[in-house]
Order: sequence, then structure tokens, then C-alpha cells
Amino acid sequence: MTPNSSKMSCLNCRLSDLCLPFGLQITEIEALEIIIKNKQPLQIKDVLYSKNQTCKSLYAVKTGSFRSYISNAEGLEQTIGFYLPGELMGLDALFEGRFCSSVDALETSSVCELPLTHLTELCLQIPNLQHQMTRNFSKEITANHEQMLLLGQSSAKIKVAIFLLMLSKRYGALGYSKSEFNLSMHRHHIANYLGISHETISRQLTALSKEKIIQVKQRAIKIIELNLLKAIIEPCNTDFYAHSH
Repeated sequence: MTPNSSKMSCLNCRLSDLCLPFGLQITEIEALEIIIKNKQPLQIKDVLYSKNQTCKSLYAVKTGSFRSYISNAEGLEQTIGFYLPGELMGLDALFEGRFCSSVDALETSSVCELPLTHLTELCLQIPNLQHQMTRNFSKEITANHEQMLLLGQSSAKIKVAIFLLMLSKRYGALGYSKSEFNLSMHRHHIANYLGISHETISRQLTALSKEKIIQVKQRAIKIIELNLLKAIIEPCNTDFYAHSH
């Protein structure tokens, strides 16, 4: 095996059950490790890749978090998503070979780089890896459906409730607490993502705090009454929140 000796082995990584190594045999994981490149850590606002840039690699979040966004001709940014540890970035580029959005770091973060040429070859050799890639595509489609649901709401309260439940579900999948987590994204990024104002975000979080549904301390969120938070979005007639226990 020839991977850089300074990097963490996939076998020892706490995210291996969420990332591409899930379901692979030890020899298959070792083959995957050989192609993985370790990039230098990114600092807040560092750009990992830009829209329309040729896609030569996919990236798995190892630590920290990232924001996906697009910019218009005037340079105004629209936040279209967030990535947490164990999640794969760049899948939207595989159809045309170019990234459809830009991605920057929300905090000091690190990624595992997966060169596309080697990854494609490996998928042909390892059916389980191909299956994992398919699972990641499915997760991306599900996330897009949830985003459409979220953005289709006219109520700011419902938008904020859905957003918090989505984060609760994702942090829970990472093995972290579903009820206590930090918002690594700034509120203006959340507001931009939800299509509401920064002031509205603050008002809604304050209102949820007064109702004793959540506690907010700077960026720390504690969900006190998960069922009450779920009840807010019942008018959406969706059951995605039912899987957020």
C-alpha cells in the first residue's frame, strides 16, 4: 500500500460507515485508500472548487463543513446547500464534466480528494464501490427533494423548522447528537438558502425559543421538544421528518 503515511486510514476513520468505504472488504478499502489524496486544510471562505471548473475529482468531507453556492452576473451569491462530514461533494459535475456550483469552507475543514479517473476504474473493479456511489447519488436526490419542499413553503416558521429537522437528521446519521449541535453556517447563509431575510431567521429562532421548543446560544442549538418542532411542519403533508427520531 502506498498512501501517504501521514493521513488517517479509512479503516480507522469514524466516518467510514457513512462514506465510500461502507460495505467494502478490507482489501477493497485498501485499494480505495491508494487513490485518495489528502489536500491541505481549508480555512473559512477558502474555495474548494468553482462553478464551471472542469471536474477532475470528487471530495469527501473529512472534518468541518462546506457551503455550495452559485453567483449571478452581478456577483450576488445564492446558497444552495451545505455539506457535513462524511458527505460527498461534486456529484453534480459528473453529467457535463464541470461543477454546477462553487463550494467554500464554512470553517477550518479538510477533505479526502478522489481523482475521478482512478475512482471510475476502481468502480469497474469493485461492484460494492459502484453500489456505494449509487447510494450517494440517491442521497443527493433525496436532499434535493427536501430542498424543493423547504423552498416551496411560504411560511418562514415552517422553513426554519424544516431546516433544523434536516440538520438534526444529518447530525444523527453522523453519530452526533440529534438534539444538540452547532450551526457552522452563518445566519446570513441560512437566510440566503431559505429565501428569507437575516432578521426573519433571528425572529423565528427567538420565537421557537420563547415557545420552549429550542434553546439558542450563539451558534449552539438545542432541540428541547422534537415532537413540537415536527408538528410545525405537519401542514406540509410530508413524512420526511418522521425519520428524524
